[in-house]
Amino acid sequence: MTRQHFSDLVNTLIPELEEHREQARHAARGGPRRVARGTGRKPSLTPADQILVTILYLRKHSLQELLGQLFDTTAMTISRAVKDVRPLLEAHDVHIPASTARFRTPADITRFLDPDNPKIKSAC
Repeated sequence: MTRQHFSDLVNTLIPELEEHREQARHAARGGPRRVARGTGRKPSLTPADQILVTILYLRKHSLQELLGQLFDTTAMTISRAVKDVRPLLEAHDVHIPASTARFRTPADITRFLDPDNPKIKSAC
């Protein structure tokens, strides 16, 4: 996926993702907001991060635990992001093909991205 395609996808999905989040919060509260928007605890993942995490997860690059380490959050937060974003991707007919590269630790990613080790890159 090119940067431009990802950027376009993010710009398309963020309003829908925020609307979905607001609807879920409304249902959990049982009514309208009681405090102004922007108050309270900030989410650990931005909407763009949620979309990126979901794409990486659907590509089957890594487990939710590793994505949690990379994004400094928990596997449960990654799971919620995937649960929220996946239906939006499907609604926009965006299909994420699985990759042959698999990562279990941050060191695996470092080795994969190492320019002095082309053998690993060509195998993926």
